[in-house]
Amino acid sequence: MGKQRILSGIQTTGALHLGNYLGAIRNWVELQKEYDNFLFMADLHAITVPHDPAKLAENTFKVAATYIACGIDPERSTIFVQSHISAHSELAWLLNCITPLNWLERMIQFKEKSIKQGENVSIGLLDYPVLQAADILLYEPDQVPVGEDQKQHLELTRDIATRLNFQYGAEESPILKIPEPLIRAEGARVMSLTDGSRKMSKSDPSEMSRIELLDPPEVIQKKIKRCKTDPIRGLTFDDPERPECNNLLGLYTLLSNQSKESVAAACRDMGWGQFKPLLTEAMIETLRPIQQQYQTLLAEPGHLESVLRQGREQAEVIANQTLAKVKTALGFSIPL
Repeated sequence: MGKQRILSGIQTTGALHLGNYLGAIRNWVELQKEYDNFLFMADLHAITVPHDPAKLAENTFKVAATYIACGIDPERSTIFVQSHISAHSELAWLLNCITPLNWLERMIQFKEKSIKQGENVSIGLLDYPVLQAADILLYEPDQVPVGEDQKQHLELTRDIATRLNFQYGAEESPILKIPEPLIRAEGARVMSLTDGSRKMSKSDPSEMSRIELLDPPEVIQKKIKRCKTDPIRGLTFDDPERPECNNLLGLYTLLSNQSKESVAAACRDMGWGQFKPLLTEAMIETLRPIQQQYQTLLAEPGHLESVLRQGREQAEVIANQTLAKVKTALGFSIPL
């Protein structure tokens, strides 16, 4: 038997941050050793909110460079741009036509984001979980790495696939493979530096809320020095009254590659003035080789373009095969 396949992607809106790295990308780097990785830049999802057209392609290119700089190996992982493969949009439309509207209206992220956008909320924001389902189902992955906040979207994907299989397939030969979630407990949710109860996010208007992977050392030092803490001496995990403390200790655990137990013991009697320099240094040293490799990749755009071209060609074969199966099941004639 060959390797099991996994599929994941990140929106190309803004620079990637520490939450993207610890919650997703670093996990992908480890998984590529034993899985067949399909990793994409979700630029179609990036336009569900107002965006700058002049920066969309540039951001997509930078995200691709960041993937590789973080350790994604193009020889072991298929890296591609979502919009380069038209099957994503085409399958999304076909799935739209079998997906009940009330399934989308109950999605938590739509409710939260639509409140923020008010009258400017788009159909794309409501419908993007169906596009996300198409992204996943096209490549027939065995598992999909997801954080706790994305479980609802994968459940929707599974529901849509099950509905299509039931309505248009046969029990002994389903049209679409139904993927399983792959959830990693550590690093699944990296929280904001300004509010330990909210997830670190590219969409947060405050740059002080996140550590971007390309932040230089002096910026990292500034952000950690000013990040929200509490007046209590002695640092402990899992205190519901101290979300920022739990978040910063968790970050240090992941960045320093220590166990939770050893960090808890070392930091039990520390104050923030003693702890923050340790966290800052761990961040700087973790990000230094990523930043160096990123600059090398940007200096050789031809290599990066070649990687994305190869990734598109590899992904397109599988995507078009899946799309053809769905179109045949729905009764469309396939071009001769």
